Amino acid sequence: MGYWEDPTKMISSSLPSTNPYGNYTVVDTVPHDLLYLVDSHWYQFPPMNPLWYNLIAFWMVLMGSLAVGGNFVVIWVFMCTKSLRSPANMYVVNLALSDFGMMFCMCPPILVNCYYQTWSFSDTACQIYGLLGSVFGTASIWSMVFITLDRYNVIVKGLSGTPLTVTGALLRIFIVWAQTLFWGILPLFGFCRYVPEGNMTACGTDYLSEDIWSVVYLYLYTIDCYVLPLFLIIYCYTFIMRAVFTHEKQMREQAKKMGVKSLRSDPEAKKTSSECRLAKVALTTVSLWFIAWTPYCVINMAGLLYKPLVTPLFSIWGSVFAKANAVYNPIVYAISHPKYRAAMEKKIPCLSCATEKDDDSTASSDTATVASSSEKA
Repeated sequence: MGYWEDPTKMISSSLPSTNPYGNYTVVDTVPHDLLYLVDSHWYQFPPMNPLWYNLIAFWMVLMGSLAVGGNFVVIWVFMCTKSLRSPANMYVVNLALSDFGMMFCMCPPILVNCYYQTWSFSDTACQIYGLLGSVFGTASIWSMVFITLDRYNVIVKGLSGTPLTVTGALLRIFIVWAQTLFWGILPLFGFCRYVPEGNMTACGTDYLSEDIWSVVYLYLYTIDCYVLPLFLIIYCYTFIMRAVFTHEKQMREQAKKMGVKSLRSDPEAKKTSSECRLAKVALTTVSLWFIAWTPYCVINMAGLLYKPLVTPLFSIWGSVFAKANAVYNPIVYAISHPKYRAAMEKKIPCLSCATEKDDDSTASSDTATVASSSEKA
């Protein structure tokens, strides 16, 4: 096939070779029927060291096993434990479902592609892979947002807040999946597109395209799925922590007026209060969310604003950190949810992370607004 028939060869041959692989590029192993999806930007890069493919495969096996297993346990324990079937916990189950789906559907193809060191499936499979990644990733992000908003409603607003109902939770979960499908399907209709990227083992949105609709899509997608969620999470947890510390201060002042060291019982006074534990969980949640999704945002913005920064190796980190988030979430909720720990201790003793039995009684106090909120969270 000559250059006239395959213009991508002309692009790759016209670029200077400054690598030990001669004229070979990272694109050379891509099937010919997929070359029309590959941006010319990638033709300037030599093949990656095979060691990187092995490391990616190892990381995905580790993260995939932990995420699929961890989120399955979360779903199973919550669904089989009647005391955990609250409207707020429906968000937690939805988050676990999105994380489980992402890793269950996306890890096997990556492992196959790492073995062949390129995208080894059809262009249709590339579109499906990109769609699933977009849908499950966005669903995970917005599930976390609604969990945060529920915590804000219960902890900050307290009795003045509107109680969450099953109908309200289901409506919000519907909104989560409706908007994720909206953003996920748009590239299939010409608003951006899903293409092999970086080391060619995964497909994602084409952040290198200069097409006006692709640029508009990526900016709006970034605002709705990164900027706005990050703002809401930071805003809510800022006021949650303020309420926590105000509550602690009031308790200390009341104890001082009554001439006692603490209003809590001796066992409670000897350990960190539920309010302080909730504040630590808040900081952990925000930090892990930021670490997980910021690399993807940086890569997308670099593709739009400064393409020389985007290399095959650079593009790996977005997928690595985002998929690791599917492992963080069940761990964070297992540690921060006393009733979950108690239920898991009964159903799966070998995986129990329960510490002290009085944790559950402390967290299940319905008389204190902040303590009851930590139950629902």
